[in-house]
Amino acid sequence: MFFHGFRRFTEDVDILVTRPGLEEIHKRLEGLGYVAPFQGSKHLRDAELGVKIEFLVTGDYPGDGKPKPVAFPDPSQVVVDLNGVPCINLPTLVELKLTSGMTAPGRYRDFGDVEQLIRVLDLPRDFSARLNPFVRTKFEELWDGVQQGRALEQS
Repeated sequence: MFFHGFRRFTEDVDILVTRPGLEEIHKRLEGLGYVAPFQGSKHLRDAELGVKIEFLVTGDYPGDGKPKPVAFPDPSQVVVDLNGVPCINLPTLVELKLTSGMTAPGRYRDFGDVEQLIRVLDLPRDFSARLNPFVRTKFEELWDGVQQGRALEQS
């Protein structure tokens, strides 16, 4: 989100990885300043600063974790370089945020993140055509809400 232009600070870092990549990360980092929060966790924590590193694994499902039309993609298929940092491309980021908000209880912040991206990046309504059909209607609903909010601010 940060590199796409919306500055929301959180206490964790999400990293999209393949399953073999996750195994390699744990092999190389566990015990070298990074610890698993519990035995068998796919996530890590920076032992010095306490920053949580959450891994989103290719093929797993966002939100409630149950099968659906949107899954975490292979990072190599959705990577874009933003200021020298490999990041997930914007359509995929929006798609995953919407899917999470639509399927997991209490994930309304993901909708707020998409609203902020719409506002800050001035995304057009037809950006929805770049998204999986599973989330298109929700994007358009949020886009309409952002426009209504703008109209109220101007009146």
